[in-house]
Amino acid sequence: MRDRRPFASVLAANSISTIGSSLTLIGVPWFVLETTGSAGRAGVVAFCATLPIVVSALIGGPVIDRIGRRRVSVASDLVCGTAVAAIPLLHYADALEFWILCALMAVSGLLHTPGNTARFVLVPDLADHAGTTLARAASLFDAVARGSRMVGAALAGVLIALVGAETVLLLDGATFVTSALLVATGVRGIRAAEPRKDVAPVSMRAYRTELREGYVYLLRNRLLLATVVMVLFMNGTDQGWNAVLLPVHASEELGGARDIGLLTALFGAGGLTGALLYGAVGHRFSRWTVFTVCVVLCGAPRYAVAALTGTTLPLAVTMALSGVAGGVLNPILTTVAYRSVPEELRSRVSGVITAGCELAMPVGGLAAGLLVESAGARGALLAMGGVYLLATLSPLVFPVWRTLDGAEVEFTAGSGDTAEEDAEVSSSGPCAPAPAPGARTPRSSGS
Repeated sequence: MRDRRPFASVLAANSISTIGSSLTLIGVPWFVLETTGSAGRAGVVAFCATLPIVVSALIGGPVIDRIGRRRVSVASDLVCGTAVAAIPLLHYADALEFWILCALMAVSGLLHTPGNTARFVLVPDLADHAGTTLARAASLFDAVARGSRMVGAALAGVLIALVGAETVLLLDGATFVTSALLVATGVRGIRAAEPRKDVAPVSMRAYRTELREGYVYLLRNRLLLATVVMVLFMNGTDQGWNAVLLPVHASEELGGARDIGLLTALFGAGGLTGALLYGAVGHRFSRWTVFTVCVVLCGAPRYAVAALTGTTLPLAVTMALSGVAGGVLNPILTTVAYRSVPEELRSRVSGVITAGCELAMPVGGLAAGLLVESAGARGALLAMGGVYLLATLSPLVFPVWRTLDGAEVEFTAGSGDTAEEDAEVSSSGPCAPAPAPGARTPRSSGS
């Protein structure tokens, strides 16, 4: 019997949580710049927020299956909401030391990825429960996430200008609580959301074995591995952009927080448009050609335009077009991840992929802050834009990317057997990390 309510609940929860993440993405860096005036400190906060994300992704896959995807998602949202809301509350009480801010962001980062992963890996099972195709469900999941990022970014910019970053962070805490309630009530009774009973008893040996299975699977899958390595550099530079470079550029050259919200919303709107365009007409073109062109256009141009211009309009146009290009990428990459990984390995492999994609994010935020302090905003933008460009030239250099085209796309599982027979990349597929952001499949956090 078809039941779309669990899928709708997860969509709504993920949408609200993503809006909250957008508020954090803009609100926390702006709060740090307002209260400390230091780009370097903004980079340190970004480092503290993202390093635990990588740690939890590295070790969290087997834990998700044992605790249960529903419980992990709920607990993640509740802890993240509490940590984010504590920042303005302590600030109002004049008790917020810088190390406490870093610690709160670290706690939020540590629990954020398991929650995102838990919701993400539920999509195939909820699609089946709802009687819809995986490609359609994953496309909808991605489209809703993109729309939410767009709305959240616009709200963040306007609300920071109207009521201040502190109030925005309180609102962010409320979004996490709402998301937790939706998942807690909406997916109750779904077998895939509950703790797995077929896993070995908890022991360090069993845990290491399951963790190793995820890493072995990724290392033997050349296309996924190439994707993770490329997105690692993209996400690292994007973290520097979101946490330091764009806020500093907006503060020094543009119109402040309102312009950050506008630019980020335009990027999100472009991403939504790109995802929908690819779903409608993407099957008519070579996947490799589309991916190669779009991955080059989605990142480096905005760094160059920001470095070489001091007005909002050129950067706004670039952000919108870059968003369209970025929106085309994730439908391809997410379907590859969903369809190449067996269900029993999905949580473990997804955690490993997320960890790999986000490994450079702590360094990216910290490096951006240090570069601004030493070379100025323009020098930092050009340097990090150059790294982004080199990373996105990967599909032109390495032959494995050619396997994006045609039915010859095959994925070698950890046992040495070919994976599911439908491992071909769907032309109308879905989404994120990310990873922000938002979590995540191999995806750019900026897209």
